[in-house]
Amino acid sequence: MKKNTEKNNHGILSNTWYMLRLMFSVSPGLVIGEILEEIITILPGKLISVIGIKYVIDEVQGGEDVKRIITGVAMMVGIMILANVYSSIFYELYGHRERERMYLGIHSKLYNKAIELDLAKYDNPSFYADFILAVQTSSENIQSFLENIRHYVAQIISFISISAVLLTIDPVCLLIVFAFVFGFVPLGRYLGNLQMRRREAIIEKERKSDYFARLFYLQDYAGEIRTSGIKKLLLKRFDESVDDTYRTEGKFLKKLEWGFFFQETGIQVIGFMLALTAYIGYQTLVTGKLGAGDFIAAFNGAVQIGASILYLTVYSIRTFTERSKMIEKYRTFLASKTDIVGGKEVAPCDKPEIIRIKNAGFVYEGSSKKALENIDIEIKPYEKIALVGYNGAGKTTLTNLLLRLYDVTEGVIEIGGVDIRDVTVNSHRARFSAVFQDFQIFSATVAENVALSVDYDKERVWQALKAAGFNKELPDGLDTVLLREFDDEGMMLSGGEQQKIAIARAFYKKCPYVILDEPSANLDPVSEYELNHAMMEASEEKTVIFISHRLSTTRHADRILMMEKGRVIESGSHEELMALGGKYAEMFSLQAEKYNDAI
Repeated sequence: MKKNTEKNNHGILSNTWYMLRLMFSVSPGLVIGEILEEIITILPGKLISVIGIKYVIDEVQGGEDVKRIITGVAMMVGIMILANVYSSIFYELYGHRERERMYLGIHSKLYNKAIELDLAKYDNPSFYADFILAVQTSSENIQSFLENIRHYVAQIISFISISAVLLTIDPVCLLIVFAFVFGFVPLGRYLGNLQMRRREAIIEKERKSDYFARLFYLQDYAGEIRTSGIKKLLLKRFDESVDDTYRTEGKFLKKLEWGFFFQETGIQVIGFMLALTAYIGYQTLVTGKLGAGDFIAAFNGAVQIGASILYLTVYSIRTFTERSKMIEKYRTFLASKTDIVGGKEVAPCDKPEIIRIKNAGFVYEGSSKKALENIDIEIKPYEKIALVGYNGAGKTTLTNLLLRLYDVTEGVIEIGGVDIRDVTVNSHRARFSAVFQDFQIFSATVAENVALSVDYDKERVWQALKAAGFNKELPDGLDTVLLREFDDEGMMLSGGEQQKIAIARAFYKKCPYVILDEPSANLDPVSEYELNHAMMEASEEKTVIFISHRLSTTRHADRILMMEKGRVIESGSHEELMALGGKYAEMFSLQAEKYNDAI
């Protein structure tokens, strides 16, 4: 990933144009409207400070009618008021609402891309860190970039307009402004790069402090923190991570502060306050080439042009350099290609077929050790297969390969004689229902949690809940909201009840294959017994592959595959493996012995 990022590194202009097109694709009206609003808001004030004041002074010196002067001033004030009224109307009726739409639109692109990518991308720390940085700073970056663009365009127009006026008064003022502003361009570029390095350095530190901070308010950790002595340890780690963030940021802030000081002093004080003022004063007082109105217009015009050039060069280089590096992260992430590419055929999803795993092996990215090796399995239609073994044996990895969350690095997996890589990814996964060990319950209704959709068949939902052994009373029936994320009346479930909801998903989905990772981990023995029977009955017309550390569950399987160090070392029914007296029999005996000792 790092190599890929370096190879695809783009320039400031390229990244700026990319982000502008991205924002324009979500809301062209906002991009155009923001630029027009900025021009209409700032340009009149800048022109009035040059032309308007010159007009008033010239009229006063020329002894013109007071009414004419008042009329001119009134027109200037009217223009300023109209500009502010337009700005207020734009934001109240359109801008604020459309900005939210912009944020949501770009977030949606990020989330859709995240869903498309394979799990292997999430295993890459560099890629994951860039993704987190892009999402966490998305709204801030969109707003800052939009502000930069509107300021930039408005300053260009301001620069052209006022330069045209100033050229008619004294062109040398432009040369003085250019000399000082452009002389500090390298410093602006350096400060922009330094700002981005600072941001990248502290984001990792902030992630660590955010992790420890979350532990204190997440419900999952509430009980353990309150009943153990870990609070002091967590507070210590949090304080250390915050201190580390401050130390890291401090290393950059000192350089940035001095850089900004030299930049402001060199351009504003030495350039504009001293050199420019001295020249204009000389032309007015000594040579007499400039009148009072010309003096004010030249000085204000030079300052306005200087501010425009300062933004267009020094400040814009600094800000756009920093934003460009952030845009590069967006660009890299949104351009990422999934390695899990499907074929053109659509996989059938009616009845189970033979699953053949032929000499399959798998290595996680960045690892030299094989997670799976020489896996050779044939699973018959409607067969109930149990995968057992100690932690790290490769059970979950094998089911992830079946689901094409990862692809085999060697060998092949076939269903119905067709390589699963030859069918579309969506149609392949549609024929599986999977309940993961780290399943999640969502803040939604019971029915939506089971069907995982806003559209569902109520009768099938009830049947799935019954098959999973879920018998908790629901005050609002299937419309009962779970969790209290957004509803104070939301129902809270025990771990076992949550697991039954997750298992009900497998029963609800119409598909020929079911994968269950630790389906009874949070259940008591009675519920486990009931679930096993319900599971076999409900999945009579399905092929079932389940992982379990509780070997009492595996007795109901047609066949048990004992795994160790990424290999299948034993295969057979419970009775056959017990008679074999191998690893499975040893594991089963140890569990039975512990259970008897506990009794």
